[in-house]
Amino acid sequence: MFEREIIELVRSTHDMLTEEKDLEITAKGRANFVTQMDVAVQEYMRTQLQEIDRDVTLLSEEQDNSQVMDPDGRYWILDPIDGTQNFIRHFDMSAVSLAYYAQGTLQAAVVYNPFTDELFHATRGGGAFLNGKPIYVTGNGALSHCLVAIGTSPYDRQYTEKNFPLFQAMYSQCLDIRRTGSACLDLAYVAAGRTDIYFERNLKPWDMAAGILLVEEAGGRVTTYDGQVPDVLHNEHIIATNGLVHDETARIIHQYW
Repeated sequence: MFEREIIELVRSTHDMLTEEKDLEITAKGRANFVTQMDVAVQEYMRTQLQEIDRDVTLLSEEQDNSQVMDPDGRYWILDPIDGTQNFIRHFDMSAVSLAYYAQGTLQAAVVYNPFTDELFHATRGGGAFLNGKPIYVTGNGALSHCLVAIGTSPYDRQYTEKNFPLFQAMYSQCLDIRRTGSACLDLAYVAAGRTDIYFERNLKPWDMAAGILLVEEAGGRVTTYDGQVPDVLHNEHIIATNGLVHDETARIIHQYW
């Protein structure tokens, strides 16, 4: 297993991402941007991952991923900077997200926020950790005690008319709502017990893969909006919870889906 190697590799992006620099920003779509640092981190990671195992295919946000995905294949699933808009604005809620997929499932995951120097990692059957210490989901069984993280799907504005009534309905029943702008950090925070629930529509593989394994290994539950096991090689609508409030969360979401 590559656990130690990929942890150190992801952590080694710290200086690339935290040093002050002039950013070259390109718009890919509404609210969707890429900088030269997204590409630089991706190409750095590509080179280093090939040194670890050149037979593993890379799926990454800033490249062409139009190849047919083989569920029996082996993949690195990488987001070089999840939360690019945060990165551009020095909001410091951005992370490098890397997952290893093989034998039809996620095997290892690393999510690293270089601005807080927090590194989350998990291996299948080995638990989830933050900077080397075990993490677990919360034990809150009542929605009224739950802190909920949401994703607004800013690239998919066709969901707006259903998303925002859903957010209001959830807000009326939960403790409060948070919005970070980074899907992988939202998932990591459920795993670490900082929030109890996270949901968002149309996440890409690199948005969710590492975070899904973190939540599962921390004792939580992750499904699609219709209760299925997420296919991390394709886009999915995702619900991640501590497990205790999962069915109730899904019931509310279904009213607006």
